[in-house]
Order: sequence, then structure tokens, then C-alpha cells
Amino acid sequence: MKTFVLVASLLTFLSSASAQDKVPRVHVLDQTLRDKTHFLNPEYLVFLPEENSDAELPLLIYLHGGGGVGNDINKIKGQPMRAWRGIAKFGKGPCIVVAPQCLKETKEGQRGVWIPEDLNTLLQHLKATLPVDSKRVYLTGNSMGGYGSWVWGAHNPEHFAAIAPVVGGIGREGPKAVTPDLEKWAENLAKVPVYAFAGAKDKVVPAERSERMIAAIQKAGGKQAKLKIYPDEGHAVGRVVYATAEFYEWMFSKRRD
Repeated sequence: MKTFVLVASLLTFLSSASAQDKVPRVHVLDQTLRDKTHFLNPEYLVFLPEENSDAELPLLIYLHGGGGVGNDINKIKGQPMRAWRGIAKFGKGPCIVVAPQCLKETKEGQRGVWIPEDLNTLLQHLKATLPVDSKRVYLTGNSMGGYGSWVWGAHNPEHFAAIAPVVGGIGREGPKAVTPDLEKWAENLAKVPVYAFAGAKDKVVPAERSERMIAAIQKAGGKQAKLKIYPDEGHAVGRVVYATAEFYEWMFSKRRD
């Protein structure tokens, strides 16, 4: 009997692993949308649940860090895969996960960076082509993607049920830059739940950047803004954040009014 149970459990695990190996799928923006964006690779990753349903589903958008820039979409697969597996592990599915890629540079030689205009175009497209529950759109990102989460959320808080930047910078010009629009960002981010994560030993993006941003949001009246700093972690703290139940419990408990 024990042998049967062990074999059945193994088959279930292998079946689940096999299903996960089938994702993500690569989707491509059409030419009209490509012409509207500046720094996006037209290819992006979509993680969809196996079960077919007409029901609207939560959407988690994951923005990669600086190491993922370029035009090879497979380069970023591992980063959002952590969140996809966490959603399954902690029972927060079914859910859609989408991961765009930021170009390293444009044909004109401009350095790629996450900008709200590009991401708004992408989100509008996702809502038109996927069964997205617009009240449950979540945003997260790591490092450069944490910056992308800050800047997109600061410009368009109306899109999101929750935002979770991980070791995110708060300036366009690099990991230690600080936007001159900090107070304006904070006013808008006060309108949406925000949970930021940082590592106390981070020498790439100092934890002080997350502390400063959260303090500004709270000063602007944001009662749903909080920060967690891991005392023994550095810039790679994302591997801990995306592996803990706390992240998913907090995020998926939020719904936009």
C-alpha cells in the first residue's frame, strides 16, 4: 500500500513538473503596437494555467532586472518562473503571469529602461487578448524591475491592486540615482497597496532607497505602504522574497476597488 501511495505521489509530482515545463509561451506584439513602444522587445512571456476556463483571472506582471536586458526573450525565463512556481506552491492560482523584456538599446542607440508609456501599451494589449480580471492586476519586479515597478505604479496607480518592488532603485539613471519627482511619485503610490523588499547588505541598490520611498508614501498619506528589510541579505534577496508565503499571501489578498 505504501509503495502504491509513493508511486502515485511521484506520478502526480512528475505530471505537475511536466505541466510547468510547458510554460511559458512566447507572445509577440503586432507591428502597430511595436510602433507605439520604445524600449520593449516585441516578444514577451506568458504563463497560463493548464485548465481551460472562460473566467477572468488575476494577472501578475513581472519586470526583470538589469541582467535581463536584450532581445533574447529566453534570457529572462528564470526570473518570472520563480513567481509562477510560488503561486502554485502557495495555492494562489489559477493566475496569469506575464514578463516583458526591456531592450538593451534601441536602433538609435538609446539605452533601454522601463517607462510607463511602453508598459501601458502592453497592459492594454494584455487586457484585450487575455482573460484578465482588471480588479486583480499585480505588479512586481527585481532591481531594475523594482525601479520599473516604482515608476509605473507612480504614474498609473489606477491599474494595480498591489505593487511589490524588490531591491528597486528610485531613479532612471542607475541603481543609486534618485528621481527629482519623489514627492509626486509618493502622492500617487499612496493610492495603492505597496510592499517593498530590500536587503540590508545590498551594495548595488542600497536599502535606503526603499526606506526613502516608503517613508515618502507614508508621509503622503499612504496607509497601505510597508517595507521589509532582510538583515542578512544583499542584492539577491529576491530569491528569498519570491520563495516565501508572505509575499503571495499579501499580494493576492488585495483587490482594486
